[in-house]
Amino acid sequence: MGLYNLVMPIYNLFICVMSAGMVAAISKISAIYYENKDYKNLYKTIKTTLGFNLIWSVAVAFSVFFLNDFLAVSIVKDLRASAALKIICPAMIFITLSNIFKGYFYGISRVMIPAVIDIFEKGIRISIILLLLTIFKSDSMNTRLAVSYSALCVGEFISLFLLYIYYRENRKKNIQNHHLPVEGRAQLLYNVLAVSVPLCINGVITNILSTASALIVPRRLAAAGIEYSTALSLIGKFSGMAMTIVFFPMVIIGSINTILIPDLSKSISKKDYHSSEKRIKDVLKLSFLLGICTIMICITIPDSLGLMIFKRRDLGQYIRFAAYSSPLYYASVTTYGILNGMGKHHILLRNSMVISVIEIIILFYLTSIPTINIYGYGITLIITSFLSVAANILEIKKSFQLTISSGNVLIYSLFTFLLYYILNIVYKILPDYLFLLKTYSVILISFSLFIFAIYYTKKISQ
Repeated sequence: MGLYNLVMPIYNLFICVMSAGMVAAISKISAIYYENKDYKNLYKTIKTTLGFNLIWSVAVAFSVFFLNDFLAVSIVKDLRASAALKIICPAMIFITLSNIFKGYFYGISRVMIPAVIDIFEKGIRISIILLLLTIFKSDSMNTRLAVSYSALCVGEFISLFLLYIYYRENRKKNIQNHHLPVEGRAQLLYNVLAVSVPLCINGVITNILSTASALIVPRRLAAAGIEYSTALSLIGKFSGMAMTIVFFPMVIIGSINTILIPDLSKSISKKDYHSSEKRIKDVLKLSFLLGICTIMICITIPDSLGLMIFKRRDLGQYIRFAAYSSPLYYASVTTYGILNGMGKHHILLRNSMVISVIEIIILFYLTSIPTINIYGYGITLIITSFLSVAANILEIKKSFQLTISSGNVLIYSLFTFLLYYILNIVYKILPDYLFLLKTYSVILISFSLFIFAIYYTKKISQ
């Protein structure tokens, strides 16, 4: 898990180089064209962008393929990553093209199509991993890493294929308004790149800094007197397992941001600022309350979560510590989505860069302290999430009025104490031999109260 999480930042970095900002750009442009029934320019934009991205992604993928040994030795600092870096090259091309189709479906508000395909693709990916690990019964780290990324590659191809099929079917249903002028391919591509390039630069710079953060941790842990293999194991437990559990509800935040970007773009273009302001308040409230629920679950049953999901009894302390960052982290991710939807790409770039540099500095010092070691990762996340929320909210408030209700603050505080009290009672009442019932009851009650809190505060606001 530690080695897998050292290769993944490299993969994400090159994905950013290939297509960062493309989903947001296509979704914005698709939303406008679709609302005006300008289907000819819409589909011409998709076709032009596909051609451009195919050429660009193939060129980048070939570069990665031939430089894999250099990247493995000089960047990841582990030659065992070489085969995995070769395998992910086709996946990078597939995901670059898939992002265009996803942006199209998000823009026309057909989000169920990419959502269902994504779920199906993940199921196939899990099946392939299990099948390949059964066929290649090996204890070799190289083989297991290669199998994991092979499954990722096949999954991304299946996703691309299905998205293309549904895109073709959806395109046939739309009748073109012939009175609208058709723009040239160069202009259409420029319209997409004008939105995506600033986001791409932002994505690349922040991913370079994020990759540096990921790669700096094993070296700093070694400086704290921890052996390299143990350092990798700590990274695997904290980053690859504990943070995966804590940030599992991020799928909700990611979905909200996906819809929020084209929605805010349309509202602002119509000068419907009241609707935009209400939407911003709602998503911030939702993300913060979701973070509170997550932290309550993770500090109540950390050992049970580690055992249920990863079959390990040594993850509880890491899950509990990582969870303290969740309310602020969820809110910070949402604020970046809001800035994106507002079109403040230069502000988003500036804030991301500053926060990423601060993250590297804090990680560099904290993870090298023997008494802190891997927990420096969690402390850094709390600090940088707080700074992100503060900086982004200040920028959002320049365009919208974001008042904090003292009544809502009191309700959220009482809700937090009530939730913690109820979860602990349920956890203590249910016997240990009903392990799954005990774990699922805590999770279900927490999210049920989360939905109630959203509904209740909404009624009060009305």
